[in-house]
This record gives sequence, structure tokens and C-alpha cells, in this order.
Amino acid sequence: MLVHPNLYMRRGIFGDLLHVNRVTWENGYSSCCLSAFDVTGLKAFRSQRKGLQYANMSSQIVTTVNSSSMQEQECHSPYTYEAAMEALSSLITRKKRDRNLNTDAKYTKLERMSMYIQILGIKEQIADLNIIHVAGTKGKGSTCTFCEAILRESGFRTGLFTSPHLIDVKERFRLNGLEISEEQFLLYFWGTWNQLKDKVTEDLPMPPLFQFLTLLGLKIFVSEKVDVAIIEVGIGGKNDSTNVIQDPVVCGIASLGFDHMEILGDTLGKIALQKAGIFKPKVPAFTVPQLPEAMAVLKQRAHELEVPLQVVTQLTYERLNGVKLSLSGDHQLVNAGLAVSLCKSWLNTKGEWEKLFKRDIADDSLPEAFLRGLSTAHLSGRAQIVHDVSLGLNNNQIKTDESCHGELIFYLDGAHSPESMDACAKWFSNVVNEKVHRPVPLFSKGRNINESYSSNGYIQQPNDKKEESKTISKRILLFNCMDVREPEIILPRLVDICSSSGSDFSKAIFVPSISTYSKVTSGNSDIPINTPSKDLAWQLNLQRVWERIIHRKDIGINKNSKMEVMPPTEFLYDDISHCKPENGKFSCSAVFPSLPMAVSFLRKSARDNPSLRLQVLVTGSLHLVGDVLKLLRR
Repeated sequence: MLVHPNLYMRRGIFGDLLHVNRVTWENGYSSCCLSAFDVTGLKAFRSQRKGLQYANMSSQIVTTVNSSSMQEQECHSPYTYEAAMEALSSLITRKKRDRNLNTDAKYTKLERMSMYIQILGIKEQIADLNIIHVAGTKGKGSTCTFCEAILRESGFRTGLFTSPHLIDVKERFRLNGLEISEEQFLLYFWGTWNQLKDKVTEDLPMPPLFQFLTLLGLKIFVSEKVDVAIIEVGIGGKNDSTNVIQDPVVCGIASLGFDHMEILGDTLGKIALQKAGIFKPKVPAFTVPQLPEAMAVLKQRAHELEVPLQVVTQLTYERLNGVKLSLSGDHQLVNAGLAVSLCKSWLNTKGEWEKLFKRDIADDSLPEAFLRGLSTAHLSGRAQIVHDVSLGLNNNQIKTDESCHGELIFYLDGAHSPESMDACAKWFSNVVNEKVHRPVPLFSKGRNINESYSSNGYIQQPNDKKEESKTISKRILLFNCMDVREPEIILPRLVDICSSSGSDFSKAIFVPSISTYSKVTSGNSDIPINTPSKDLAWQLNLQRVWERIIHRKDIGINKNSKMEVMPPTEFLYDDISHCKPENGKFSCSAVFPSLPMAVSFLRKSARDNPSLRLQVLVTGSLHLVGDVLKLLRR
């Protein structure tokens, strides 16, 4: 038997003996003599335990234990983070998503999920997670993030499962507000992987990617003994992998709209019925104001299941008592209102509300713990503002007359549906037009306003009129979306809202994403600067839609044309009157062969012109937002 020396020497801290199982890597990777252990034996393991260094090593010394002797030998371990990413990539299915279930399968998705949970041995413990389950078209991730921060600030140990990730898959799992560490991830990943792999049959194959990640999240939260797990639905609700949860404490439905219609249905009523699939008999549920068609379905389903469904209004600034929401945009008042109701219901059900906040019950004011949570919750890629530090300015510095280069500011929001694009456009218009100062959270102790961090909406901007008069501001749209989206709908809404508030775009840049849907990569993986030639037909189509919007008429663009080199810097200053798309002359937009090339172009433009301020809205896809964030970290 082979065990890691650290585990062998320290096994006493776990309370129970480790279950050690001999395994062999069977997914096309080289076999190895290292054994994996079953984390079901770690009943008392907590993330704050120190000294656990298991699998974050490409080459390890392992100890051979037998009846006669112990000896050390070198063994190259496949249990690295990159190997985990390869394993996850093998779970990506190639089937096109649609609403039709696989009628050839012996078990339904949720039946398989229940069987996987039985294999992992966590069925009974899931009820102890005291789950808050949230579905919705837009705002469900923000609502979950607010809930996690509120309950953590109220003194509870929290687990948060969200999707998708932007840079690294570990983002999907938070413990007490922090992304799970690489060591923790590897510990639970390989334990879960090996338990499921050992039980694979023809009728019960390894779960597809999202199902596996859902199982992994539940396994992590059970093993870490969280007081509450906040679980965001992936897609829909009724048939979503997370709906294996049978006993939530409370359920929430965020704003509903049209998205994933190939799966959920082509009417708001059909979509609402799928979302209402997370309702459980007599379990309280909350929703925000919805369009009549959707609300009628939610209420009908709630009536059928005897669910006490309440419609909550958005938070008011009066109730916030001067506290700024950490997630920017007026639409976050709706999500925050839902989160407050979900948390209060959870606390009441668990008998904690009066115990913790008895003095605050007399009026409609929010407890200080709630305000702290609402002012500190963080979710990347949603109404996020990042200064490009490669130019020498960080998120809190103000450009001065002596600066030898311009400014490059990215406004990132993964909006990809009509409703979310409306919210994104309103947020962007507000923040680029208003000279606001990033607020210091009311309850932060000793925090300096000049502390550097990426802001979810509030940045300090110059207020020197002399300097401002010298600045040339250019608003740029950096855009891509999946080909199942409808750019003919979302792009005009973006343009109209921004234009109505005087935030017109100078130019639009269309790029293919770096991320692929066939591979999971780590946040530290290399980003190819010179990517191989890609088919840009979709980006050229987006450009055609954009030019049609700008010129108010159909534009004849050669579908087979390709831009082999970056446009000159003068492209940013070229007047719209010079735009002749039918002749191949574009002054309003450009298609770049790769995202790194587009970012390099913007950086060079800002670096070469000290008076230039580029305000770049990155939207249309969370994958695009994640790719930009990954590039900016380099």
C-alpha cells in the first residue's frame, strides 16, 4: 500500500482512519503507483486544518508500507491540478443541448444523480446542509452571492456553489466566502472521481461535467460541515442537476426572461414552469416581480405543492441606510431584496432570527450583519470595473498631467440575454457618465480608500477640470456571443440605451473567445498570443449586425473577408462619415482574429497617446469576460 508521508504521519487529526484504495488512472493517462484515498473517511476534516499537502505535486516521495519494511521511492503522480483539468475535460459531452431527454437511457438525469449520491455516501448528510436553492434567468448568481455574504456575516459557516467559472473552476466552490484552495480542490476532486469511477457501468457512466461539479460541490460542503449551502441552479430548474436536492430550507426565483429556449421552451410560461421545478412541497419560496405570464405559472405551481410563495420588492436606499451595494447597478437592488428575504426566512426556519437580531425586529431596518454582507459580497464578471495595470495605473490611482500614457479601463459584464443586456447598458451608461468615487464599505475597519482592488462598479475618477478637458474619451464595445444568441435583439437594445444617455460607442470590436467548450483549463494555463487561424464567419456576422444598426440600413459585407493584421491606431479616431462597408472601409467596427490581438491593440493605443482614455465595455458572454480577466492578470 502506498500513502503520502504527510497523511501517514498526521492521520490522527482526522479522527477516523483514512480509507485507502488502490486505483489506476484509466482515462488515457499513464498509470502510476500512487494510490488515492477515499475522503469519506475524513469525517472531521475542516478546511482550516494546516499541513495537508496531498496532491499538488508533479513528483512526490511516497512511502511503501508492507508487513516487513518501509522504503521510499520516487513516483510521478498523475494527481496534479492539470491532470484534474484533463479529467474534467473528458466529461464534456459533445451532444447539442436541447430539451429532448435521452429516451435510450435506462435512467433519467435526476435518477442518475441520486445514484451517484448514494455511491458517494452523502445522501443523509445533504439534508444537514440547510440549503438555499435559487433559480432564475438573470440575477440568480448575484442573489446567491448576497445570501452567502449575509449569512457569513451573521456568524454561519457557508458554502457557495455558482456557475459558470470565469478563470478557474475552483471559483465555483467557496467556503466561508473564499474560493476553495488548490489543495482542498484536489483532495475532494480525486476522492469523488475515484469513488464514481469504481462504480461505472454501461447504464451508469461517469457523470457529464456539470453533474460531476454539482456532486463535487455537495461532497465538499458535506465534508466541510458547512452550516448553510447556497446552491445556484445551472440551467432551468426542474431537470437541472442541482434539483437532486430534496429538502431545501427555502427556494428563490430571480428575474425570469428568455434564455436557453432550446432547452426550456419558447414561451415565458414554459420557462417559468421549468424554473418552478425547484419548488418542494410546503417549503417556503420567494420570487421577485415577474411579467404576468411567468408569475401566473409560478403561483399555480406553488398552489399545487402548497408552497407559501411570497413576492418581494426591491431594496430601497432608505433600508440600506447609506450603505452601497458591493455589486453595482440598480438591478442589484432587486437581487439584494430577494437575498434579504431568503436569508430572513432561513434564519426564522432555523430558529436563529430572534436569537441573533431580536433588537432589530421592531422596525423594518436591516441588521448590521445584513448590511455588512450586502456591502462586501463579490462576484467577478458582473458589473466589474478593472483598470489595466500594465499601463502603470492600478484601480485606485488617478491619471495626472504628467502621465506618459493614456488610460485603459475595462467594464466587464457577462450579459447575454435581452433583459440582462438592458441592465448592463444602464449600468455602463451610469458609470461612464458620472464622476463617482468608490465608496468605502460602512463596516470595513481601517480600510483606506486608496486600497487597491477591482471594483464591482465604483471607481475613483479624476475631478480636475483642467485635466479632464485634455482627455479624449473613447467608448469601445468589445463583444462576442454564442451563435445560439440573437445579436439582432441584444445589440440594438445595448446601442439604444447607451445612446439615449449620451454614452454612444465610438467603435465596436468583435473577437472570437479564447475559451473552448471542449476543454477545461486552469487559471494558470498559458494563453496563446498567436492563435491558429479561426473561422471568423460568426464575428463577421456580428459586425454586419452592428453596421446595420449604426447606419440604419442593411450593409453589404463580404462574408469571406478576413482581417489578417490589426488596424492602425488611427482606426480609433476615424470619423463615421468615412465608413464605407460596401467598399471594405470600416470606421465603426473591426473584427480581430484573436482576443489577445485586440487587447494588445487597445494597450498600444493607450500607451502611445497620453491624452486618451479608452472605456471598454466587455459583454455578450461570460466566457469572453473570463478570457479578458485572464489576459489582464498576465
